[in-house]
Order: sequence, then C-alpha cells, then structure tokens
Amino acid sequence: MNYPRTVQELTETLRRGNYLADRGLATAVFVAMSLQRPILLEGEVGVGKTELAKVIASVFGRKLIRLQCYEGIDTNQALYEWDYARQLLYIRALSEREMGGEEALEQLFGPRFLLERPLMQAVQAGDQAVLLIDEVDRADDEFEAFLLEVLSDFQISIPEVGTIKAEHPPFVVLTSNRTRDLHDALKRRCMYHWIGYPEPNREVDIVTVQAPEVSSALAYKVVAAVNKLREMDLAKPPGVAETIDWARTLSFLGEAGLNPGNAEVTLGSIIKDRDDLELVRDNLHEVTSNA
Repeated sequence: MNYPRTVQELTETLRRGNYLADRGLATAVFVAMSLQRPILLEGEVGVGKTELAKVIASVFGRKLIRLQCYEGIDTNQALYEWDYARQLLYIRALSEREMGGEEALEQLFGPRFLLERPLMQAVQAGDQAVLLIDEVDRADDEFEAFLLEVLSDFQISIPEVGTIKAEHPPFVVLTSNRTRDLHDALKRRCMYHWIGYPEPNREVDIVTVQAPEVSSALAYKVVAAVNKLREMDLAKPPGVAETIDWARTLSFLGEAGLNPGNAEVTLGSIIKDRDDLELVRDNLHEVTSNA
C-alpha cells in the first residue's frame, strides 16, 4: 500500500472518499499505516467505524476483505475449510474409474478443494488488501486469542498444503461496539482510537457530504434534534448513520424543516426500538423545538 506522507494528506484523501475524519482519528490511522500495525476502533453503533475501513480500501485501490464476527464463530469459518461435498464427488468419480493412489490423494487435499475464508484471503492478498475484522467483541475469548496469533505473524499453516505467509501484511481494521471488554493482549497489538459522536457542526458537514441533496438548513435542524435524542434514556441512541438516513428521508419527502408532524411519520428512519419509539413520540415537541 502506498501510504500517505502526512496526516493532512490522509485527511484529504479520506475526504475524497466522503469520509470526514477529525485530526485524532486521522493521526491514529496514519500512524497505524506507517508502522504497519492493526488499528482497533471502538465506539457507539453507527459512528463510522466500519465505513472507515471501506473508504480506506476504496481510496487506496485495495480489496476490502471483511470478517464479520459473531457469537460462536470458529477458526474454520475465519481461516479455511475443505469443500467436503466436492471431495466426496471426486472420490466417487475416482472409484467409478478405478483410480487412486498417492497422486489422487494429493489432489483430494489440494487447492482446488480448499475454501478460502477471510483471514486466509487476506494473507494471500497481503498489502493489496484491507482486512476488516468487524465487531470483534461479539466473538468469544478463544477466537480472540486465535486472532492475536494470526495478527502477530500473518502466516497460516495448513497440514495438507504447507505454510502460507504474507510477505507484506494487509492493513487491518478491527471494530468493537464494546458489548464486552477485549483482552489487553489484543489491544497492545493494535493502535487504538475511540470514535464518539461528532460535534454538531462536524455532524452537519458529514450529513451534507454523504447526502448532498440535503440542504444545510435541514441538516442543522436534524442534527439538533438528534443530539436531543441522544440525551434521552434510549435503548438504542441514533448514530451518525441514522442522522443521515433521517435527513435523506425528510429531504426526499420535500420537507424543508422539522416539526412534530413530519418527525413522527419519519421516526422509523432514526429510531429502531419499539420502546424508544413510544418515548420519543411522547416528547416530539421538545425534540423538534428550535429545530
């Protein structure tokens, strides 16, 4: 990967991909790129953690490889698996032709029957890829320990094939919504940055960059209302992604402002929980005042 030479250059490059990074985030990413270290991004849902990895891959012309973590994910689902169905068909074909031997066995456990999962794809691609390990906090402790090992040397040993090692590692972005605390060993391996909700003016800029059809006036009103929503005791406070969706929805409907009437009928684009909907509906006048 051709790394940017300065933090400012990285900031401008990300902006060309419609991602507005503040100086703290841009600095953390710049250092991680320059020192070839993974970066761990933590923060609330919808603040742009996953989007950052996508934009980095796009603006630097690299392949985005995404490993979506979830409860129960194991090493095979992240690394590689053998295509057992095709292997069985191959064995059946060999038996019908009365073929076998060492050569047939080698073919049976050769590359043609190997299913590459995200981590193996990333090792193969090297610095031509951006590896996104998304929501790592959803995986269990054992998988986290396995990830730490892979990120340390970027090599994979396959008993039937051999060892595959990345000559130049991919750029790695890990994201976490902090549903549980990650181990210190993984954090020490990574650069770290917390992405919080942006300041109102920056969030307005983000809305108008991501949704140029939305007027600045409407963006200011939506952002003001969203900040009031975040102050409420909601189970799922709206992230920046929801702010953009709400602004786009109102703009699409031809609304120039925000009031209790048009707010109520468009709440589905900003509130994603039934109890939250009831709470917000009871406070719409307060939410939309001065908006």
